[in-house]
Amino acid sequence: MQLDVQWFVSALLDNEMITLEEAVNLDNELGSNAPLQTYAQTLLERMAANMSEEDANNLVGMIQQVYDFAAEQAATGVVPDIFIQEVEPEPAPEPAPEPKRPKTVAKKIAAGKLPGSFSKDGIAATADVAGNGFPCFDIMTNLNDQQLGEMMKSLLLQLNDYGASDLHISANSRPFVRRNLNIERISDVLITPEYAERLNTVLLTEEQKKKFKEELEMNFALEFRKSRFRASLMHQKDGVSGSYRIVPEEIRTLEELGFLPKDVDTIKRLVDFPNGLLLVTGPIGSGKTTTLAALVDIANRKREDHIITVEDPIEILQESKKCQVTQRQVGIHTNSYSRALRASLREDPDIIIIGEMFDLETIENAITAAETGHLVIGTLHTCDAANTMNRLLDVFPPNQQSQIRAMTAGSLRGIICQRLVPSSDGNLTIAYEILVNNMAVASIIADGKTFQLKGTMQIGQKSGMCTLENTLLEKYKIGTITYETALANMADPIVIQLLNTEMAKREAQKLSAAAQARQH
Repeated sequence: MQLDVQWFVSALLDNEMITLEEAVNLDNELGSNAPLQTYAQTLLERMAANMSEEDANNLVGMIQQVYDFAAEQAATGVVPDIFIQEVEPEPAPEPAPEPKRPKTVAKKIAAGKLPGSFSKDGIAATADVAGNGFPCFDIMTNLNDQQLGEMMKSLLLQLNDYGASDLHISANSRPFVRRNLNIERISDVLITPEYAERLNTVLLTEEQKKKFKEELEMNFALEFRKSRFRASLMHQKDGVSGSYRIVPEEIRTLEELGFLPKDVDTIKRLVDFPNGLLLVTGPIGSGKTTTLAALVDIANRKREDHIITVEDPIEILQESKKCQVTQRQVGIHTNSYSRALRASLREDPDIIIIGEMFDLETIENAITAAETGHLVIGTLHTCDAANTMNRLLDVFPPNQQSQIRAMTAGSLRGIICQRLVPSSDGNLTIAYEILVNNMAVASIIADGKTFQLKGTMQIGQKSGMCTLENTLLEKYKIGTITYETALANMADPIVIQLLNTEMAKREAQKLSAAAQARQH
């Protein structure tokens, strides 16, 4: 029986979770060289077979705690007392002092210091991140590279179930996650430069490690157990830093993302265009990737076309449905966005998806592709429609801007600007504005008067347009967000007045209801 399995059995016996006879029978069945994972998984399946779902979930947590405890103790090289007695019934004279080892894991379980992450199908389950922390950071100095890699995978899977969006591991810093836009520290352990580099590079191939060493930064995707993560590594003054974005496992619909029904209809009409330019914009972490995936899925279900996507890296996988979907990754399948876009034009595409439009060549090629009969959907890091148009045009030299304005005025189909805001239930919801190109918008763009776009959007509701403030007001009316959240994200004094009026109506209704209750 391997050392970690010995500690696992010893802890189970101490906590009266199994009998010695059951442990011996299972060991005989699996063989003396069975790894701890197999032993624990087999035992969990048998113990949970006839349990209710609630009891099974509780058992999962307990087994994981014992599992982590066993791995931690095995790293010390010390053999549990029960197995020392079996092999050496008589103590050797004047034994050398041994490291102190606990006889039971019960105290650690009671203290809640070992969060559960083991499950019946081998995938990490939800852990109490903020309350308990992650013991893996306490024992990482005892792990080899293979064990450290498994620890990173387990950690990412735990955070996926916890609902975090990002994991950050940096030299000379405590690890933290971002959840509902807030930062949460998940351990008090300060990551040394040595272990920051090991943790962030342990899942890389040798080729990737060489590339990271040469280029000092790297973007790549990770995939295991049907979960995907977007990773970004860089060198900084203290050492290596890594950021891991958790990619949604399923493509969500626009309704599920929080778009209002009337606006969903508008966006679907924009995706129906055979050509033109459609932009999804917003700051980093605003959900552009999931919105972009939803748009691709709409086209994939409705149209019979060839879709080519260019991403860095590929995040959400798209299976071909009615459309043929070809996904390319910068750095693996192509050297740059601009080169991929030029090459895509020779691959007979109908729809081209551009993960990021940030340089002159990429933007110029995108506008040209939109003018030559393709529907181009891309993203920009801008906060509203006016800023999006300025960003799109200002990358060009002054002598080209007049021509580009005319081209954009004719090819633009629409702009979706979005951000994430706290929802009433403690999660996040999307706030957005939609610009739809019509004669008035095209004239404003051609004349370079982008400051007039806001006013045009306010009166363009019949065309499907909406401003950020109007979306926030509607979401407040249906109870999706609070008054404070709506007010904090509004700048239009007219809509703020409407918000205050709506809030006053609610307060009056509450007072009226309370008065009627007292009368009865």
